[in-house]
Amino acid sequence: MNNKERMSIPPQAMPEQKPEIRAHNMQEVALGYSAEMAKLEATRCLNCPTRPCVQGCPVAIRIPEFLAKTAEGDFAGALAIIKETSLLPAVCGRVCPQEKQCQLFCTVGKIHKDVDKAVAIGRLERFVADWGRENLQKAVPTLPPKTGKRVAVIGSGPASITCAADCARAGHEVTMFEAFHKCGGVLVYGIPEFRLPKAIVQQEIDGLQELGVKIKRNYCVGLTRNVSDLMTKDGFDAVFVGTGAGLPKFMDIEGENLNGVFSANEYLTRANLMKAYCEGEVDTPFWHGKKVAVLGGGNVAMDASRMALRLGAEKVYLIYRRSEVEMPARREEIHHAKEEGVEFLLLQNAKRILGDSTGKVVAIECLKYELGEPDASGRRSPVAIPGSEFTLDVDTVIVAVGNASNPLIPATTDGLEVNRRGNIVVNPETNMTSIPGVFAGGDIVLGAATVILAMGEGRRAAAGINAWLAAKQDK
Repeated sequence: MNNKERMSIPPQAMPEQKPEIRAHNMQEVALGYSAEMAKLEATRCLNCPTRPCVQGCPVAIRIPEFLAKTAEGDFAGALAIIKETSLLPAVCGRVCPQEKQCQLFCTVGKIHKDVDKAVAIGRLERFVADWGRENLQKAVPTLPPKTGKRVAVIGSGPASITCAADCARAGHEVTMFEAFHKCGGVLVYGIPEFRLPKAIVQQEIDGLQELGVKIKRNYCVGLTRNVSDLMTKDGFDAVFVGTGAGLPKFMDIEGENLNGVFSANEYLTRANLMKAYCEGEVDTPFWHGKKVAVLGGGNVAMDASRMALRLGAEKVYLIYRRSEVEMPARREEIHHAKEEGVEFLLLQNAKRILGDSTGKVVAIECLKYELGEPDASGRRSPVAIPGSEFTLDVDTVIVAVGNASNPLIPATTDGLEVNRRGNIVVNPETNMTSIPGVFAGGDIVLGAATVILAMGEGRRAAAGINAWLAAKQDK
């Protein structure tokens, strides 16, 4: 097939649950490609000599090669190529913003002048990973000789999973410390089941244990033990900090302390990690709002809005102070939220939250905005329109305006350098912090970022740890 024929193949739409059905269940929205759809979509790849898609991949997956194998129907071969550099293809294929990474650089999309018509690299990564999970017998990992070195990994999100796996494969004894009762970090407490089934995350955690990684749950480093203790008292030779960006930001407006106001972090943690949606089966306390306002325009705001619908909300407003063009959320998530019935109130923002005599939310007062000049990020700044106030009757407000880095480790670790935003400062080549033997990666370094960027951080940190321990061994 020549390139003209490949270009004539239309993009393969992902089958999905119907909006009116999925808005009331927790099952995955996107149903995945069939084998024939996957082969046809992969055939759209032009196999460009310059491989621009690889430039947009934070872990440099050999994308043209995995697509070629997929087009041939060699799904096992495709998965093997992906797994050379990516540990979590089933996760990344579902939640990473490929339209801003690999697919943004795809030649097919550029020819069509529409990134939505690029080869669906993310969907194909998901297909191949799911096919492998269902059809391939899990290989027993071959473990290398033990080095006698011990590595502590703090946190269990994407960066920590990657770092732990690479250190274990190098022969080190690895112990992972997780503050919650379940591992997976933002993959389990932040991203809803309808976007990322938790069974997929658990399989990755199981894989770590098969590599010999020990996991200590309900163990909060910074409270139960600090970083210095791990090295001086517990005998760890190196420490990796992957505690993420879990500190919610608020708007500092009147009424944020009322009953019925939640950070999106708390709201989603109760629903995802603590399964509040399993009413009658779990004892998780949960606020069942009927009229819900969600403040923000990112993926977390979309997750919170869509979760509110699934938990019985009759009306969900998403309030965002810019236009849809400036929204940081993935277009797919915006589209799904609209389909499911979330009402978007754009160029509007909360001014104050109103409560009744018992301290419960009864309404939110908003202000209308218009767009002014671009700010430092390149997005046009929202400018309030004086006298444009209006009130919405709501009983719940979910604040989803961003997160800061988890402050616990920096606050309890003497000599650990952080920047003005509270992110840990690391050597960009090794991810070592200002403390010798202590490394960091993921959102605690980058701020809120993507799963695959966090994985890249974990991989670089592991290489730094392995080199550091090898150098110590040689002395």
